[in-house]
Amino acid sequence: MVIPVHDENPLRRTPWVTYLLIAVNVVVLVITPLSQSSAMGVSGNAQVCRQAAFLDQYGAIPRELVNDRPLPLVATGQPGSVPDSCVVSRPPYHKVPALSVLWSMFIHAGWLHLLGNMLFLLIFGNNIEDRFRKLPYLAFYLIAGYVAAYGFAFANSTSAQPLVGASGAIAGVLGAYLAIFPRAKVWSLVPFLFFIPLRIPAWLVLGSWFALQWVYSAGYAASGAGNVAYLAHVFGFIFGFIVGLAVRAFSGPTQYPASPRYR
Repeated sequence: MVIPVHDENPLRRTPWVTYLLIAVNVVVLVITPLSQSSAMGVSGNAQVCRQAAFLDQYGAIPRELVNDRPLPLVATGQPGSVPDSCVVSRPPYHKVPALSVLWSMFIHAGWLHLLGNMLFLLIFGNNIEDRFRKLPYLAFYLIAGYVAAYGFAFANSTSAQPLVGASGAIAGVLGAYLAIFPRAKVWSLVPFLFFIPLRIPAWLVLGSWFALQWVYSAGYAASGAGNVAYLAHVFGFIFGFIVGLAVRAFSGPTQYPASPRYR
């Protein structure tokens, strides 16, 4: 997969909603227990149990979404008597499963998780906001996140593993971008070519990204990225692509300038 770093797609107005979404995601990670995790995992069973309790309370859990009912037992945040275990009990709070999808869209498992998602949102979200306008774009972003989460939940209805991250919503943004700006050029780093930057059309960058998510979600290849909900990305992307096609059909195809402005 390539790593996009910049697109040649001029804006007509400042993408304040995209900037706000990025800021909120950063602030939420800073103030939650998950900010203490790293790419190598967290240290200490007490910290692991605190994070587990936080995720049980605010994460989107497929079994809860499908049944519209909270889990009967959740982590309390206290380490168990057995090594590497956590105490569980009935939840001391009232959790609304549908609202947990909204909270989970702004929660990330660590800084690498956050930075990867925000990079894609910054590069591709600004143009979708520019095309959709601010409030419709925000509504689209949140709905894409719900479609991704519930799509994954109904395909994994017995799972009690919390879903967190903005990637389902961002996948919707990527799908819309592919539908509306397929010929926009995206400067990308290519890992297998020693990170040489190449100017690649959006249809290839985003099309290959979607193909990779589908391959991993279908189990045709194993990923070394850990517990990633690839199927949620697939649902979000398809939803965004359909919405993008509708917007393009209604407002007409994008007219690319002969000499694009860089930003």
